[in-house]
Amino acid sequence: MTTQAESAYDALVDHWREQALVASCQELLVWDELTRLPDGAMEYRGRQIAYLAGKHHQLATDPRIGEWLDLAERSPLAADPLSDTAVNLREARRQYDRLMRLPRALVEELARLVTAAQHEWKLAREVDDFRRFQPWLARMVLRKREEALCLSTSSEPYDAMLGEYETGFSTADVSALFAALARELPALLVEVLALQTRARRPARPALLRREYAPERQREFCSAMAATLGFDLAHGAIGTSIHPFTSLLGPGDCRIALRFCPRDLREGIFGSLHEIGHALYDQGLPPEHYGTPLGEPASLSIHESQGRLWENAVGKSLGFWQHFLPQLARLFPVEMGDASADDVWRAVNFVEPSLNRVRADDVTYNLHVLIRFELERALLTGDLPVADLPAAWNERYQAHLGMTPQGPREGCLQDGHWAAGMFGYFPTYTIGNLAAAQLLTQAERDLGPTSEQFARGDFATLRTWLSSQVFRHGKRFSTAELVRRTTGQALDYQPLLDGLRARHRELWQ
Repeated sequence: MTTQAESAYDALVDHWREQALVASCQELLVWDELTRLPDGAMEYRGRQIAYLAGKHHQLATDPRIGEWLDLAERSPLAADPLSDTAVNLREARRQYDRLMRLPRALVEELARLVTAAQHEWKLAREVDDFRRFQPWLARMVLRKREEALCLSTSSEPYDAMLGEYETGFSTADVSALFAALARELPALLVEVLALQTRARRPARPALLRREYAPERQREFCSAMAATLGFDLAHGAIGTSIHPFTSLLGPGDCRIALRFCPRDLREGIFGSLHEIGHALYDQGLPPEHYGTPLGEPASLSIHESQGRLWENAVGKSLGFWQHFLPQLARLFPVEMGDASADDVWRAVNFVEPSLNRVRADDVTYNLHVLIRFELERALLTGDLPVADLPAAWNERYQAHLGMTPQGPREGCLQDGHWAAGMFGYFPTYTIGNLAAAQLLTQAERDLGPTSEQFARGDFATLRTWLSSQVFRHGKRFSTAELVRRTTGQALDYQPLLDGLRARHRELWQ
């Protein structure tokens, strides 16, 4: 006989799947907005997205959810904390309690604002004028402060923003992590730059800055995605001003890329990053779609997959031993004088820059640190929006010894704040930590991955990640997943050790 608790749980699952259906419709509209929407349709698109956001919030805060949860949580369904039912109940409770603190009017207003702000950010970036975007960012900051006040359970408003993407970390935790990296990374940078200077065989970074036709880059990246395991029968590749990945539903995962004609890194490594995200999305258990077990563990683990495929895979010698012949067929003149070793050294060349997406992996986390400090100060009011460009430039000079010539290469380079994604940036660095530890364990279990890549074998690593990460959904937190897989607590030292080892191999 079906118990009352089981009936409540079944009702919850049906309700979650209806929420997922509405969310997927909203995500489809966002995909269309960011890849192909005509400028004249932007205002109405904002109304469409706001309507769906409000509808989703109405479903997600239905009072019956609280009643169903109360019944199921007191039953044997929640007895084993790692059972499917208990994990779904735990995560549903967290989401329900969080969303119940948000007014529907604020949710709808934020959805409208994001649509307009992203459009204005794009236009401001094109003309290199922060003043055009400034009023929209000011409105966004006010709304995110309001959201933080609704959600906050501490005296630190940034905790509420961080909790949207990474529930296992507080602002204090992230601050301590960045403080440690700010101490350690400058010394590592000095060491690597010295190794490059003394290298018997110098790098040729200019090799990547020749003229590379975007349409042929796209052809290469599409073929590369298929080789790495991205299922194009259940996915698609588009273009956007900022790369991103969207899971629109079971069997529909989409990547948006951008290509720079004079910088091969942007297209290839942006593609690798988004492929990493897409492999995770496509590897989630489809039978659990619409429930927490069908969702990623966290945004940090999601970013760990993007960073792992971008850096551990794409910057390995084996990767280029396999893919250089394909790239050279598309670019016979540009790559005609290059060996796999040449490209391997070029893509790993360390050179401080102003751009986060194109940053080398030694300085990358300093770019994230700067954004974390600035968005936290914007939320608290310590940094007026009008002063953002100057504050950005000061921090780039302090941390990287460089100053942007304009906002397009400064505070307008990322679209995260236009999208209201305050609290997202730290997940890149936490993801880097997790990626380093996961790769170390993968090589213990599988042997040298670079040798596998040289043979065109990317399935072995992908299968290992599927068994260790993808299939678990939200069963484990970021820290729990890393400890369970590697036997070690999440820590920054393996990242530093891995970077040091790779660059010593490259340059000595």
